[in-house]
Amino acid sequence: MLQLIVDWLAYSVLKLNPSSKLGAAINFFIYDSVKIMLLLFVLIAVIGFLRSFLSQQKVKEWITQTKGWGNLFASLFGAITPFCSCSSIPLFISFLDAGIPLGVTFSFLITSPLINEYLVVLMLGFFGWKITLAYVISGMSIGIIAGIILGKMRLEKYIEKDIVVKDEEEVCEVKPKGIKQRIIFGINEAKCIVKKLWIWVLIGVGLGALIHNYVPQAAVQSIVSKTGVFSVPIATLIGVPMYGSCAAIVPIAVVLFQKGFPLGTALAFMMAVAALSLPEAIMLRRAMKLKLIIIFFGITTLGIIFTGYLFNLLQRILV
Repeated sequence: MLQLIVDWLAYSVLKLNPSSKLGAAINFFIYDSVKIMLLLFVLIAVIGFLRSFLSQQKVKEWITQTKGWGNLFASLFGAITPFCSCSSIPLFISFLDAGIPLGVTFSFLITSPLINEYLVVLMLGFFGWKITLAYVISGMSIGIIAGIILGKMRLEKYIEKDIVVKDEEEVCEVKPKGIKQRIIFGINEAKCIVKKLWIWVLIGVGLGALIHNYVPQAAVQSIVSKTGVFSVPIATLIGVPMYGSCAAIVPIAVVLFQKGFPLGTALAFMMAVAALSLPEAIMLRRAMKLKLIIIFFGITTLGIIFTGYLFNLLQRILV
């Protein structure tokens, strides 16, 4: 139904030529933009309603008291919070201030940008449930395993001693009570997140439309063939210095995949952009010394590269 409406708008109202690259690109842009906005709003409202039953203070207590399970709980909490890499840092610092072990806090910090509600919604819309589920499991595994490794390395000496926790969380946070208030909370959170993401959605879908309609598939496959077995680490390293919302990166990753990029290579690029960025490193400098930032980025990068190769191996099963 949506495709029929978009076709009518593009070809009957706007009088675009359906056989031209421009007409196809604009049709692609309108359809995917509307689909993503609707998916984001509806599913984030539902997830926000469910998330309203969780208290951040209670989560902190659970993570602190659960011996041996702290990394898992921290990773789970990171997966259900709508944070990008930079906006998850204040909560990471508050965990440190609360005395939660460093390795456990890293599990949250790594998982939070890799998996969040709007990224999962986008991936469901573009990749389907099998790839999305595998991505969620792999993202949490990276957070848990990297957090455990970092915790075993006893790196507490590299934490800055004068950390000051500030109220910088970019979340629409209230304390709803009752079903009606929780529904309103979910709707308000959906409005809040979509309001922040809409421009990134349009940018990502716009770039995806251009790649989809103007970049020949042979050119993409030629690039992949030249990089060969090194396509995953190259894609990861290219993604590290970049910074952007997952709302912009997911549409680009799916178009690259459709054009011939291996699944793991496309997802490794997306993971690197989401979880590792220069703005994040700059913000983390206030909480930790440079050596710890380098170790953190290094271990997370290796985890993403390993996951990329794993997805490439499993591509036939997942697609």
